[in-house]
Amino acid sequence: MSPGLPDPSSARLLVVKIGSALIVDPDAATPRTAWLASVAADIAALRARGVGVIVVSSGAIALARRQLGLTQKRLRLEEKQAAASVGQIRLAQAWSEALSAHGLVAAQLLLTMDDTEDRRRYLNARATLRTLLELGAVPVINENDSVATGEIRFGDNDRLAGRVAEMVEADQLVLLSDIDGLYTADPRRDPAAAHLPVVAAITPEIEAMGGAPPPGYSSGGMRTKLVAARIATQAGCAMAIALGGVAHPLASLEAGARCTWFLPQPGGRSARKRWIAGSLAPLGRLHVDAGAARAIRRGSSLLPAGVVRVEGRFERGDAVEIAGPDGAALARGLAAYPSEDAMLIAGHRTDEIEALLGWRGRDELIHRDDLVLVAGPLPSVSS
Repeated sequence: MSPGLPDPSSARLLVVKIGSALIVDPDAATPRTAWLASVAADIAALRARGVGVIVVSSGAIALARRQLGLTQKRLRLEEKQAAASVGQIRLAQAWSEALSAHGLVAAQLLLTMDDTEDRRRYLNARATLRTLLELGAVPVINENDSVATGEIRFGDNDRLAGRVAEMVEADQLVLLSDIDGLYTADPRRDPAAAHLPVVAAITPEIEAMGGAPPPGYSSGGMRTKLVAARIATQAGCAMAIALGGVAHPLASLEAGARCTWFLPQPGGRSARKRWIAGSLAPLGRLHVDAGAARAIRRGSSLLPAGVVRVEGRFERGDAVEIAGPDGAALARGLAAYPSEDAMLIAGHRTDEIEALLGWRGRDELIHRDDLVLVAGPLPSVSS
């Protein structure tokens, strides 16, 4: 490893994301057992040095398509769910066999976005993962595609991996891909594209390098990998995009194989604020005036008087975005009022709340303990 860059062998807890193209032989629609065996050997070597490892693995739908006769290019939602139900068994078996060859126990967890957005389910999932690690198991996580519908899906395992890394307070997240990192442009289209070995912060310029998913990339594309990087690095976790199609990809990364490291952002957050910042499905957006924006940047709560417009439908406790006067993302927090009440009190002083609503609520629309500053673009508000 280059001096100053993260080293997987020095991590306390490592999350590894592996896409379908790496797991599944496209010709035979079966697991790539020899490659999986090499990954399992890497995991065993890390575990022998005291590094906890969590795997986020795709591949369930791809493993079952041919078995169920679903050979068409595009599948209906119910067909994807059926394939996931069958493929999860094959995927879990493949991981169990690969890891058991090294005396390791595989544990399967299926998550949806709702599981990480709902505070209680988030904490339950985190407790389960921590207990499995304490017991010496290797958790293998996938999105629960057999029950997830469009509005509750991550849509790709890059973002799920970022969320898991944030959830368990991992030191490092490694996205094994079909490309060895982030380039200034798509290297398959632009021969002048330059490889970036390290990204200190995800700026708008870095975001622009994500582009649209080009042919040959894994399903999430580079854009979703940058979303995962934002989630992970804001939670204090370093992240690497590394080439996965080689034998022993984690050992190769440890030995200095070319990749892109995204460095963790300074200034740790509490677990609660990491959860708020990492939320993927804000249900509303509060547009604030310049005075409120300045107060939020200083660490103050958001008062109704500073809100000029309320968008979306949300309930008390839901995650919402806060946008400044220019419309740019400023912060994210948990609403103290449902959207209907927020619309009524927006722009008014706190001493007017009782007269407007007929009851006395909190003075703040979002309390500072439930609010965290963010940088850069955020996901769209759910309809």
